[in-house]
Amino acid sequence: MEERKVHTIDASKKPLGRLASQIAVLLMGKHKEDYVPNRDKGDFVKVQNIESMTLTGKKEEDKIYYHHTGYPGGLKKTPYNKLIEKDSGAALKKAVYGMLPKNKLRKERIKRLKIE
Repeated sequence: MEERKVHTIDASKKPLGRLASQIAVLLMGKHKEDYVPNRDKGDFVKVQNIESMTLTGKKEEDKIYYHHTGYPGGLKKTPYNKLIEKDSGAALKKAVYGMLPKNKLRKERIKRLKIE
């Protein structure tokens, strides 16, 4: 079996979406020449300096994350600023999770993302 590499990425002064797409490619293993969509051959990814990651435009004030509790009237809203205060890596993790393919390998791939 092939050994997984560890990629260390510096997030300082990088936009959230561009960083997330770069991480998603590494987690899936699309950068390797033997990439196959139904095999999990991706690598580990460590992200550093997450506090200095940026957003473009007015997204810092305007961006809102939604989730539903499953009950009637259970739509919850969390502004980007509050999400970052609570957990600085949550926005990046949500962005990467949304960029991974929606299949059974998704949960295993997101486990290999370490945010420091």
